Amino acid sequence: MKANYHTHTARCQHAVGDDREYVEAAIERGLDILGFSDHCPWIFNDGYVSNIRMLPSQLDNYFDSIERLKKEYAADITLYAGFEAEYIPSLMEKQDKLLADYPVDYMILGQHFLGVENDSVYTGQPTQDDSRLIRYVDTVIEAMDSGRYLYIAHPDLIHYTGSAALYEQEMTRLCQYLKKRQIPIELNLLGALEGRNYPSDRFLQIAKKAGSSCILGIDAHNPKQILEMAGYNRCMQWVESYHFNLISEINMEPGNLYSK
Repeated sequence: MKANYHTHTARCQHAVGDDREYVEAAIERGLDILGFSDHCPWIFNDGYVSNIRMLPSQLDNYFDSIERLKKEYAADITLYAGFEAEYIPSLMEKQDKLLADYPVDYMILGQHFLGVENDSVYTGQPTQDDSRLIRYVDTVIEAMDSGRYLYIAHPDLIHYTGSAALYEQEMTRLCQYLKKRQIPIELNLLGALEGRNYPSDRFLQIAKKAGSSCILGIDAHNPKQILEMAGYNRCMQWVESYHFNLISEINMEPGNLYSK
């Protein structure tokens, strides 16, 4: 691996380790680029406080920490500060206002919910609801059309267990869209390591037919996960067996996402 853009921090409340430990693990792994993309905070309308993402009050510390590490390790590795975020149209204006003054390098899309977190169902929960699958694909396409995100993390997170024909139809629609936009699918190393429902062979077969390219995402919630090889080896087996074009690095425009 040359680059990893999917890295969390302890601020998300379900990861561990200091920011510096992630950087040093990335250097030990031989990465040239490490992007921090912790779960993005939101301003919820009803005062709800999430326990699975960074809090708005932690933004200063997040960017200050990464900026210090950027300078300290400049000779060893390129660091970026970004977020993994859902696309929630009803809250987008508040998110933009919250983040406008911060040097956000990039975002990746992680559509964990199809609505506001405290009034929605986790997309990784098994479902036979056809409408949920269709809405997931619609939401992801709308999100990527917004131009806010580098790529979609774990695109096969949606755990639809209903009609095989509908799954193929909708995921083909998604993969063909991503192919047309030249957006890679992510092979998620953490999902492979832990045997989650993603990455899934049925999705990857569809992606292969669509001619998708791919990128590896460690999805690190622990510095040690940057160094482990089991998830990486499994994902590389998929790359080889499905003959994916592997994207090693994404060329990002310099400057703040909110000033572009």
